[in-house]
Amino acid sequence: MHSIRFGTDGWRAIIAEDFTFANARIVAYAIARYVVRGEDARKGVRIGYDQRFASDTIAAAVAEAISATGTPVWLTDKPCPTPAISLLVRQRKAAGGIVITASHNPYSWNGIKYKASYGSSALPSIVAQIESELAKVVSEGAPSLPPRKHLIQPLEPRAPYLDTIEKLVDWQRLREAKFRLLSDPMHGSAAGLLRELFTRNGVSCDEIRGTRDPRFAGIHPEPIEPHIEAARLAVRSGKYDAAFCSDGDGDRIGAIDRDGSFINPHQILALLVWHLAGTRQLPGDIAKTFSVTKLIDKLAAKFGRKLHEVPIGFKYICELMLEQHILIGGEESGGIGTSLYLPERDATVSALLLAELMAWHGKSLGELLRALHAEFGEYHYGRIDLDVKPGQKEKAIAHFSDGHLKKLLDWTVTRRENMDGIKVYLGEIGWVMVRPSGTENLLRLYSETSRADTTQRVLAAVSSIVKDL
Repeated sequence: MHSIRFGTDGWRAIIAEDFTFANARIVAYAIARYVVRGEDARKGVRIGYDQRFASDTIAAAVAEAISATGTPVWLTDKPCPTPAISLLVRQRKAAGGIVITASHNPYSWNGIKYKASYGSSALPSIVAQIESELAKVVSEGAPSLPPRKHLIQPLEPRAPYLDTIEKLVDWQRLREAKFRLLSDPMHGSAAGLLRELFTRNGVSCDEIRGTRDPRFAGIHPEPIEPHIEAARLAVRSGKYDAAFCSDGDGDRIGAIDRDGSFINPHQILALLVWHLAGTRQLPGDIAKTFSVTKLIDKLAAKFGRKLHEVPIGFKYICELMLEQHILIGGEESGGIGTSLYLPERDATVSALLLAELMAWHGKSLGELLRALHAEFGEYHYGRIDLDVKPGQKEKAIAHFSDGHLKKLLDWTVTRRENMDGIKVYLGEIGWVMVRPSGTENLLRLYSETSRADTTQRVLAAVSSIVKDL
């Protein structure tokens, strides 16, 4: 058996290789040991699952493993998005939550996410405790305790979730705007939710890719290009005002404007900061991870909000949201959370707020974005993931951290930041960042400049430097 590594948001592995029933039970038992020692286990654990292959049967096995320790379990009776479990954990004051999902990973993967009692990703301190329990279980083996079936109860996850998030937006304004919207859950577990909310409230909304397909129709269920091509085509042919796409477990968002252009997560976060802090004038600070657009800095300054910049990973935003009043926080991958709701990413909530923003101004996402660019300047972002040889990650970080590197192409290096990887500023035109992936043998290159072609030039130049190291 390969070592089971419990990361930021839990454990992920390839189905039938490492993601097996036996290993899922080991992880479940380690989580149960943490819950018994670190939480009030009598409050029970809520368990949900996504639309992937065997997620429902793995969820049942995990429920049995946890019930065997005497901890009550509520197991959902259908697939649901990860944030629905986070919400139920918080609303019902449960000891914790588990979701069987591999989020946006390809179909051959599955995983187990743990959600803490406050309704979001486990903080690093909790992850450390679960990992220590896991090490004990792996070395000593899990005891063969019989499941206590009477401790497992069914749970309907969708109704309480929809009733809660329905209260977050101004439906009258949305109805009056008379938009035609499209929801694309990418065959993931947020299927049906957005369409249900819009339709129930008199707003026209259709859905594509809402059926269960454990192979995700051959794409990665991640709401970025090129995987959102089906939504782009549907918007153009059906003349929709916008499409909202969510990843495999419904916590990351992507969007398509009515002209078919992709609205990336940086742009979505900027639009939502503008909406909540500017238009709706709601109180609170702004948070973003280290790789997110500098447009957020300008918006925070304009609205007189403190900006918190944290390392990459939503857990750092969650930690801030638990300690301080953060109105909205987001990361480069499309995970956005707001204090109106939960310290948790949620694609469906982000989509509702984007639609409300469109209704408020009577404009399309593209028009709103152009208004932002007109006021604050243009920001064009790009990212490349490079497969690297052993040792190359370290060489790349050393190369770009070295003060002897004074120029890149035509631009002078003006400063550096090393919060997470290394970020190199190129005068007034923008920045480029080099960061090793924590989980794969990849080096991620990120850049943002004032022109799309400049961003591509910078990424190409850094890419060729890395390849020659």
